[in-house]
Amino acid sequence: MNRKWIAGWLFILPFLVVFLAFLVAPLFYAGYLSLWTKGLATGTTFAGFDNYTRAFEDPSFRKGLWFVLRFSAVVIPLQIIVALVAALVLDEVTGRLARFSRLVIFLPYAIPAVLGALMWGFLYSPSFGPIEQIATAFDVRAPFLLSQGNIFYGLLNVVTWQWSGYYMIIIYAALRSIDTSIYEAARIDGANARQIALRIKVPMVSSALVLILVFSLIGTLQFFTEPQILAPIANGSVTPDFTPNIYAYNIAFRYAQFNYASAISFSLGFVVFLAVGIFMFVTRKKGSIFT
Repeated sequence: MNRKWIAGWLFILPFLVVFLAFLVAPLFYAGYLSLWTKGLATGTTFAGFDNYTRAFEDPSFRKGLWFVLRFSAVVIPLQIIVALVAALVLDEVTGRLARFSRLVIFLPYAIPAVLGALMWGFLYSPSFGPIEQIATAFDVRAPFLLSQGNIFYGLLNVVTWQWSGYYMIIIYAALRSIDTSIYEAARIDGANARQIALRIKVPMVSSALVLILVFSLIGTLQFFTEPQILAPIANGSVTPDFTPNIYAYNIAFRYAQFNYASAISFSLGFVVFLAVGIFMFVTRKKGSIFT
């Protein structure tokens, strides 16, 4: 038993070292920085929770937080609907077409988010992008989806297709684990394909849907990569306080206010924790693994 115990720890040791070195240690260091403040005249002084109070009173932080909350309210249901419909359709398809379709839908997630954002930037470009070229060919004016009034919808499109394939795979795996005898019994009782999908399949993958909602909520509230990459061609639509993470990044690396930037990051983490906690409480189910 001792030999097996040592072997088990040796197998997880590489991951554990990386996890502690690049996640846990920086997290504790950032938490330490957030409790201090540094000034040219005063030097480094202990601030306690003053930086957190300043963060929640900061209009730039609240503006970015309000944007990601509104964005989450739209993009999360949209992603779930796209992923659920795709998974239900693929569950009925068999053969090579099913494997090819799963691959095509999952492919946008397999592409790194940075490369995906660059590709969407090329598609959105008003000077050489294919959308503009097609609109010019038909002598119409194409809307610039990264303009001040349209960037919400432009990013909505990018994020929806970036993550829907990943969520589709989770739902599809849950669907494949359902005993097919349940479907046969429903057909004998006269249920059609639509009724089986809505009244049997969807309720039986509710745990997977809750898991996806939690993942999506955490990821969307920490929105950073796509707007940061698309900022150079967005003509000022992506401001330095566009989202809380972008605001913290600019505060830290443009103005060298690492203490306040750490406090902003932990304040966002508190909001994420609170939002997920409220969601889990609302969607709790007796006997569920999520209780």
